[in-house]
Amino acid sequence: MTAPATYGPLSYAGLTPASAAWRESDPAGDRLFCDLKEFTTESGFTFPQVRVAYETWGELNSSRSNAIYICHALTGDSHVTGPAGPGHLTAGWWDSLVGPGRAIDTNEWFVVCANVLGGCQGTTGPSSTAPDGRPWGSRFPVLTVSDMVEVELLLTDALGISSWALMLGPSLGGMRVLEWLVAHPSRVRSGLVLGTTAAVSADQIGTHVSQLAAIYADPGFAGGDYYEAPPGQGPHVGMGIARRIAHLTYRSSEELDERFNREIQDVDPHDIAGQSVGQPLAPFAVTSYLDHHAEKLARRFDANTYVTLTNAMSLFDVGRDRGGVEKVIGEISAPLTVVAIDSDRLFPNRQQQQLVDLAPGADELHMVHSLHGHDGFLVEDEQVSYYVRQAVQLARK
Repeated sequence: MTAPATYGPLSYAGLTPASAAWRESDPAGDRLFCDLKEFTTESGFTFPQVRVAYETWGELNSSRSNAIYICHALTGDSHVTGPAGPGHLTAGWWDSLVGPGRAIDTNEWFVVCANVLGGCQGTTGPSSTAPDGRPWGSRFPVLTVSDMVEVELLLTDALGISSWALMLGPSLGGMRVLEWLVAHPSRVRSGLVLGTTAAVSADQIGTHVSQLAAIYADPGFAGGDYYEAPPGQGPHVGMGIARRIAHLTYRSSEELDERFNREIQDVDPHDIAGQSVGQPLAPFAVTSYLDHHAEKLARRFDANTYVTLTNAMSLFDVGRDRGGVEKVIGEISAPLTVVAIDSDRLFPNRQQQQLVDLAPGADELHMVHSLHGHDGFLVEDEQVSYYVRQAVQLARK
């Protein structure tokens, strides 16, 4: 076993409640912005205007037929590829896939990725400014995956693209691909989904509500109206706990055991006997690792967006009010590449197998072999690229 990494002490000092949220004063970086007219959600809430932040790579051909759309996952954004820098808090989250000579070759394809409705990286979300000049905050409505897709459809129309040659995405992104294929089949010529499901299960909802309970219980959350709080007083603790819970579902138990085992950091194990129940136990190596990821997300992501997108995932059932999953997935005739991760404990392989069994356009279940669990879609570059190349080949037909 390799020695576990040591992470620095957990500290939220200096964080502002909206430090992760895009503001109009932030540099645009490579982002473009599309302002849409009023939009009404499934719940009946009407936004007088929606702004969508998106990025593009490559050139749209004269027939506008070479467009590929990438749907990001829960804490992703429009920045699929490229370095961190002005306008981009992190480097591209699928950097190995998009670019000249890569699986999605931008010498051939025009690639688009937009920050999802409800996000915090340029698209209208809870931290965005409402018509009264204040952040939406607690007034922001509950969203569904369908709402997100309908905004993506409006962006598609604004870009003058009649159909996407390929639409692909992992996790929440895969849910949106399925929603597109069911709700707007003429607008998507082929699809790829990775580590996703047609309907979120009770087990998955349970992990979601546990995460959100931590955010709601944080006094700094203030019911969602925390944007004017002083530095360090936002819902960072609740966000951190939520991320710890989530991260355990993103990685596999085998990986955690191999990396950390039962190692304890910086403390003689014999000294633990002198501790009391009123103080945290001496840090296991895995504790330090989870603390690191908790702080990392709290520094770049908005708590209200985390609540909004997590709730949308819990509500997701592509067969809702359409006759059920079997019926609607059974009507997907477009080529559909379904990819699973063998160690995924968030979206287990049986959920991807269901898609293959039901969708006429799916050939077989393609498997990414990884120790890293659900996060394998971010880690296993070569394997993911291999399946994306296969999907791109289908998009050429």
